[in-house]
Amino acid sequence: MRAVVTRAKGVMEFAEVPEPGEPGPGQVVVRPEAVGICGSDFHFFLGELGSQFPRIQGHEVAGTIEAVGPNCTKGLGVGDRVALHPLSSCGGCYPCRVGRGNVCDNFSLVGIHEDGGLQERLRIPEDQVFLTKEPKPAVAAFAEPLSIAVRTVRRAAIETGEKVAVLGAGPIGQAVCLLARDLGASVLLIDPVSGRLELGEGMGAEVLRWSDREEVVDLTREWSGGEGTEVTVDATGAPDAIRATVDMAASAGRVVIVGMSHHEVPLRVFSFTEKELDVLGVSCCQGDEFAEAVAFVEGHSALVERLITHQFPLERAPEALEWAMEHPTEAMKVVIEQEV
Repeated sequence: MRAVVTRAKGVMEFAEVPEPGEPGPGQVVVRPEAVGICGSDFHFFLGELGSQFPRIQGHEVAGTIEAVGPNCTKGLGVGDRVALHPLSSCGGCYPCRVGRGNVCDNFSLVGIHEDGGLQERLRIPEDQVFLTKEPKPAVAAFAEPLSIAVRTVRRAAIETGEKVAVLGAGPIGQAVCLLARDLGASVLLIDPVSGRLELGEGMGAEVLRWSDREEVVDLTREWSGGEGTEVTVDATGAPDAIRATVDMAASAGRVVIVGMSHHEVPLRVFSFTEKELDVLGVSCCQGDEFAEAVAFVEGHSALVERLITHQFPLERAPEALEWAMEHPTEAMKVVIEQEV
């Protein structure tokens, strides 16, 4: 069967690979129809995630079930449309024991630790497969990045009427804005790229163009009424933006970090004690949060579809990845699609 294989650091090719075989107990075989590309795909491709090659990438996956193995209990059937939750956990480490398997010490991610969706068929445990009524595979695949936003707004405990500043208007930042507004919060989206701000504004966020940290902090505090924002979310991983989230936060506020990077961030320690801030990190989501993301996508399909800016066929996936890496301000969500 056809697949796109990352052979080595910076080397991805279209190739023939073996079929996955029949599903075993508790497994299904899915035909991926749409696979989203995100920043973690870039990091893996560049060898920055402890990458193990060769690997078939792709963890934002929607498709159709082609076969169901024995002893499956979720009622899945051949032809069902599904979205895939890419994470599995060990069940025995401390995070798993306290109900936070999304940060399992021994977790495994489809497309990172195991072969992912950039192939014609994928065998996967049924626990990671979620039924969806969304008819457009590219939209259904957005359930995965949106699930990170679900985790973010849950960790932030966002409530109706609160002021929320979101730094970074990429896919995760845009998804956080959608969910926060759905909860009744006022949202200010901050980014240096005008096109991304226009997209967010078109979906209901107020927007502020990033200039420099001090000015953005002052303008955001002014927007919030002077006290600072109850919730600030960093979806960039950039040191200046993370420092800004701390500086613009209201006393007793919540600062949530979901952006990924290897940067170190200089912070004023007094900010945490004098404001008594809650600082929260966000990783992948839990299974129930993924189900919530699938439901949100189904109910807001037209909004989610606006975030999908470029689509490529499977055989052009290497080109698509390189294009997305070279044009970060033009690409919101790049999706690889396969014909059924």
